[in-house]
Amino acid sequence: MNIEVGVVTDRVDLGKIYKEIMDSTTKYGGGAIVSFIGYVKGVVEGKRVYELEYTVYEPYTTKKLEEIAREEYEKYNLLAVRIYHRVGRLKPGEPTIYIVVAGRGRDEAFKAAREILERVKKEPPIFKLEKREDGEYWIIGDHKRVKRQDR
Repeated sequence: MNIEVGVVTDRVDLGKIYKEIMDSTTKYGGGAIVSFIGYVKGVVEGKRVYELEYTVYEPYTTKKLEEIAREEYEKYNLLAVRIYHRVGRLKPGEPTIYIVVAGRGRDEAFKAAREILERVKKEPPIFKLEKREDGEYWIIGDHKRVKRQDR
């Protein structure tokens, strides 16, 4: 299986990843790469965001990312899957998650990338604290924000 996942502290070199994937999948009929990059928003609910702080529970987070990648790889008969999630304190405009999927055609690659993203947002223990001008909020799921209580 052509799968790689990881919790990372630095940006990912997508050019290098695309080349590796194309070089390794062309001989198997590869013809499509779909990628998604999520990045820190500068404004949420009309409020300025200063940073997002990501923390994870390892090694379970990586194991869950591997499980998601493997299941979607098999479900869509993919040729390659990469999932990298950043941790630490990230400023607006900085990448937070990278998903790269290769398939024989665009249809399965697009569907798989979307499904991987939705699963990564819900299943692994990745915790996101949004720090903005009106306080700090834990982000739960896609949109729910719970104000952090003073310690």
